[in-house]
Amino acid sequence: GRHQRGMESRLKQARLPWVKTLEQFDFTFQPGIDRKVVRELAGLAFVERSENVILLGPPGVGKTHLAIALGVKAVDAGHRVLFMPLDRLIATLMKAKQENRLERQLQQLSYARVLILDEIGYLPMNREEASLFFRLLNRRYEKASIILTSNKGFADWGEMFGDHVLATAILDRLLHHSTTLN
Repeated sequence: GRHQRGMESRLKQARLPWVKTLEQFDFTFQPGIDRKVVRELAGLAFVERSENVILLGPPGVGKTHLAIALGVKAVDAGHRVLFMPLDRLIATLMKAKQENRLERQLQQLSYARVLILDEIGYLPMNREEASLFFRLLNRRYEKASIILTSNKGFADWGEMFGDHVLATAILDRLLHHSTTLN
């Protein structure tokens, strides 16, 4: 019925690269991932509280699968979700800035109740890119949730953002209300 159509439309808008569920996640393959924490996150209280979820670990441990599965849960619960690989997010923000529509773009990216940012750390950022990323985080801070995946531990973020002070500010915003799984 209507719920199904609404969900299908929200799923399309979410731009998930594929649909994965928590039920499909193989915990035996990843014994390091705490089932209890994942079950708790699946209850989506973090979305109600506008908190973030950070999934860290080397490639191939299922970070993106978990991020997408939580996104699907959020869509199912009626939330707006948007999935973006970080490089696409940065390219989108840079283009908006060059075309003098950064404010509008930041506003648009704030509509999603849950923003899933995939693959933080695959490509280093310059200061300008990192600063745009910080502006987006600031805009969403305590208002909406971010689910983020990264192959880099927090200690490497200074290098990744090309600026330790900015990296600290970014981590501060992300970690203030968050759950980290690694």
